[in-house]
Amino acid sequence: MEELEREIKGLIVESLKLEGVTPESIQSEAPLFGEGLGLDSIDALELAMALRKRYGVKFEASNAANREVFGSIRSLAGFVSRNRQPPSPT
Repeated sequence: MEELEREIKGLIVESLKLEGVTPESIQSEAPLFGEGLGLDSIDALELAMALRKRYGVKFEASNAANREVFGSIRSLAGFVSRNRQPPSPT
């Protein structure tokens, strides 16, 4: 799971173009929104698209559990681990 957390941290920095933030500086238990990493709703949409593209996971816009899933790197990695799909051939 630690490897997946590292991958997701890198994906966040890369896909959201976070300046001055390295994957190593993101704590796995820190909140992604608000006081933690400081992401907003637009960042959540971009991150959801990046996760879908890389891991094949799908998020439902109306799913109340999304707030918990996007709560931290650790919870996001758990969701990806349980729901990832093999990449589709293109």
